[in-house]
Amino acid sequence: MYNLMEHIRGGISRSIEQAIRTLVTAGELPGDVAGIVSDAPVPLEVPKDPKHGEFASPIALAIAKRAGRPPREVASLIVRELTASGECMYVEAAEIAGPGFINFRLSKQWVSDSVALIRSRASEYGHCDFGRGERVMVEFVSANPVGPLNVVNARAAAVGDTLVRLLKAAGYDAASEFYVNDAGRQVEALAESVYARYMELAGREYPFPEDGYRGEYVRDIAAVATEDPGIAARLLAMKADEARDFFREYALRHILDWQKRSLAQYEVHFDEWFSERELRATGAVETMISGMEEAGHTYREDGAVWFRSSEFGDDKDRVLVKSDGLYTYVAPDLAYHKNKLSRGFTKLIDILGPDHHGYEGRMQAGLKSFGYPDGTLEVLLLQLVTLMREGQPVKMSKRAGEFITMDDLLDEVPKDAARYFFIMRNTSSHLDFDLDLARAQSMDNPVWYIQYAHARCCSIFRQAEAAGISGGAWAQADLTLLAEPGELDLVRKMAAFPDEVLSAAIERAPSRIAKYGLDVASVFHSFYNECRVISDDTALTMARLALVDAAKTVIANALNIMGIAAPERM
Repeated sequence: MYNLMEHIRGGISRSIEQAIRTLVTAGELPGDVAGIVSDAPVPLEVPKDPKHGEFASPIALAIAKRAGRPPREVASLIVRELTASGECMYVEAAEIAGPGFINFRLSKQWVSDSVALIRSRASEYGHCDFGRGERVMVEFVSANPVGPLNVVNARAAAVGDTLVRLLKAAGYDAASEFYVNDAGRQVEALAESVYARYMELAGREYPFPEDGYRGEYVRDIAAVATEDPGIAARLLAMKADEARDFFREYALRHILDWQKRSLAQYEVHFDEWFSERELRATGAVETMISGMEEAGHTYREDGAVWFRSSEFGDDKDRVLVKSDGLYTYVAPDLAYHKNKLSRGFTKLIDILGPDHHGYEGRMQAGLKSFGYPDGTLEVLLLQLVTLMREGQPVKMSKRAGEFITMDDLLDEVPKDAARYFFIMRNTSSHLDFDLDLARAQSMDNPVWYIQYAHARCCSIFRQAEAAGISGGAWAQADLTLLAEPGELDLVRKMAAFPDEVLSAAIERAPSRIAKYGLDVASVFHSFYNECRVISDDTALTMARLALVDAAKTVIANALNIMGIAAPERM
């Protein structure tokens, strides 16, 4: 997709490089200066203060020592050559500032073309083809199917879903997956727990397992079963082992359905729910271990099968099969990652909780032993969440045991606010979630502030219609009339959106979009307060309506990437 600002940036950079080469040819700069600009693109920065223009280059400071001249003198030569050649597209003026920076102010044509581009691209504005269709699998949440989702899962869901949306916007073929750990002792403990509660509710003796799940949700699942006469009849004919098997499937189905409902309420939908039990049933784990043994990547010690993971960068070797013949979690997890790659994905991103610090080394070592290149797997570790009310940590658990569920949270806080608050901090940062602020319908609430900017755009168009201005009347507006500081600030901020999307995708940083959304809303509200949109000046009214239309598009696109609604009224 076309990125106007990147096009302009590249043009200015190339023009500076050509100006330096011309000065070298003319003998005004020494020959070895040309080598500096050949090694890398000429640097361009966006000034913090828009009064200094749209771009600034420190190139004169970088080459001054080699040139044997003061930076401002070198900058003067470059500006002179740029002015003479007139090759800098969209540049209205190049000025020397400070110790030798070259500031570039863009023309009114840039303003016109930026607004026109946003409006023409509409919902695709901000997207690019950087990823060139590379298939990326993002696995997130993957909560054990033995209980409801908690607030850490809620953070993972918001971050993971937003990252998938970002990757798609950046041109990747991205997919989302939830890995269901439906094999192993924890599932058996769940089955025994539900069965024990069922027997208790039926007035029959049955010991509760020592490692069982004691949350009230277990009793709730059992209570639903007691209300089904068909289940009671079937259980009468079953032995205890058969009954536990029944409750394993019954409880798993109940909890997975619960987790899916919670995520759907949260606007998170996975492309795939992948079962560990089904993976094991295919023999994938045995096949993988056999291949590792044939390649010489394993050895036997004390009756166990060990992976020589330390030879592939891990801090020590890892057990794959214990002396009792059971797998450690490393074996099926490696088989799962290998399975992902066998499905055509070339990049894997795992979003995990803070208790997985040692996990990455084991998986990276496994993938290297399989022959996959460095960088195939990325692991993002999410830090913990503390819910705050009136400045104090709170506990909200109702019927889940000793943790706070996603459902509890969404009973207190709107979905949009929850998603925004969970992504507004870096994934590596602990998050204090302010419940009072998240519920507030005021400008102090950042997500409300952004949504209100979109609703304000829609309100302006309703006012235009009431004033007799038909929809789309501003399609051919003279956008060169947009010259007020508030207007130009808004165009600058909107023009930066494609770069923000790409940077957020590359850095795996959804928080960048949260910050950008807040920034663009702030600039829009300032524009609204400074510039009357509908006035007696028809031409200016049309230009400003076109600008508002572009702002509405950018704000909606940013909200969409975050999975947040763009309301028309508030």
